[in-house]
Amino acid sequence: MSEIVSEAWRKYLLQLQLHPLRTKAITAGVLAGCSDTIAQKISGIKKLQLRRMLLIMLYGFAYGGPFGHFLHKLMDAIFKGKKGKTTVAKKVLLEQLTTSPWNNIVFMFYYGLVVEGRPWSLVKSKVRKDYPSVQLTAWKFWPIVGWVNYQYMPLQFRVLFHSFVASCWGIFLNLKARSVAVKNA
Repeated sequence: MSEIVSEAWRKYLLQLQLHPLRTKAITAGVLAGCSDTIAQKISGIKKLQLRRMLLIMLYGFAYGGPFGHFLHKLMDAIFKGKKGKTTVAKKVLLEQLTTSPWNNIVFMFYYGLVVEGRPWSLVKSKVRKDYPSVQLTAWKFWPIVGWVNYQYMPLQFRVLFHSFVASCWGIFLNLKARSVAVKNA
């Protein structure tokens, strides 16, 4: 079994080296799909909603992976050659003040409009109501993830690490969205 895992990891690393953007996009999509499947099961859905899972995978593939790929390249360009705890703190702060709010609002709108298929006015109202608490929760959680990512992860693994943690965060967001949808049903 360990030979199979080792060989799969070797092939993954090769793809990451040869086709970084594509590999990160696929990885983010698969992890987002897994995240949604877990969220559906935790929330008590009896029959897996395949359409919903595929739309969440599309989000990870088309947005999450590519966004992370270019974000980490940009961060390395901005802080080129700089290392140390002060630089890590600056990267985390920059990420939390810019991309964290953006990513959460984009996900909330995507989830409401595309995944749930709700009308614009309802989604806008829900985002207006829920966004502050989601973002405040994000600011309690993501700086730690960002610190670990920038301090300990090599550039090539940052999107993978972030995508894995984002899949856990996606479960939280899905369950939050689902709990509101169930209350309103």
